[in-house]
Amino acid sequence: MRVVVALGGNALLKRGEPMTAENQRINVRVAAPALASVATQHQLVLSHGNGPQVGLLALQAAAYKDVDPYPLDILGAQTEGMIGYVLEQELGNVMPPDVPLATILTMVQVDPADPAFQNPTKFVGPIYSKAEADALTAEKSWVFKADGEHWRRVVPSPEPRTILEIRPIRWLLDQGTVLICAGGGGVPTMFLPDAPTTLVGVEAVIDKDLASELLAREVEADLYVMATDVDCVYADWGTPQQRPLGRVTAAELRAQQFPAGSMGPKVDAACRFVEATGGRAAIGSLAQIQQIVDGEAGTQVVAKKEET
Repeated sequence: MRVVVALGGNALLKRGEPMTAENQRINVRVAAPALASVATQHQLVLSHGNGPQVGLLALQAAAYKDVDPYPLDILGAQTEGMIGYVLEQELGNVMPPDVPLATILTMVQVDPADPAFQNPTKFVGPIYSKAEADALTAEKSWVFKADGEHWRRVVPSPEPRTILEIRPIRWLLDQGTVLICAGGGGVPTMFLPDAPTTLVGVEAVIDKDLASELLAREVEADLYVMATDVDCVYADWGTPQQRPLGRVTAAELRAQQFPAGSMGPKVDAACRFVEATGGRAAIGSLAQIQQIVDGEAGTQVVAKKEET
């Protein structure tokens, strides 16, 4: 099979861990043998989250006052290179030496007319006081919203429309490459409305699971996996009635309610892939990645229950 695995942030940083380079490398080193096992049996494409890494870069930028902070598209590109480097190196250390690996800096096009630009919702960067937030709004036209008792910048999270590097991605897959691409949802870009051949970066964050779902469709994957830090999707999460969901159809998942800030985007991405392709999607723990690929763990989302 051709398998796209979207690694959640837990593949690089466990909850509450200091955001050190060494911690990230250790976590990838732990995950690498299981991912390598999948790659020996199937064609593997990896994507990954980058929220903590972009957040750290934003904090570091805010501490240096001599230049304006780098925009989010630049920070996203930096994290694609950094995380891809660690994944590529640690995977290469446990895979046969003749297996090619590559990281592709991936730009993802969004629509300038996307309604997300009128309602920014994605928190990024450090916390501020109300006075600091008001000053930055006046200086930089940033949008802020309350995050608990503090204020944080919010940016749009538009829909991914086109993966601009899809041709070299397909070519490398045809050569048998284990590929790392579309990290962090891809670098957000758009063509200017008044100059439709001019591509520019965008101050936005594309949802990683939706971008990976688009990638899975574009490379004609047989299976799309979202590897996270929970063993499966739970119905009625956090209530006495909560129950794990094993093998379900996309229609059955659509009938459930899931939190928009956590499991909701993953469920939506899984359903989109199954509805568009008739293939299989799965959500579960990175620690069980081999069993998930084999259809024996996690939440398995299928078009029809009789699929085997």
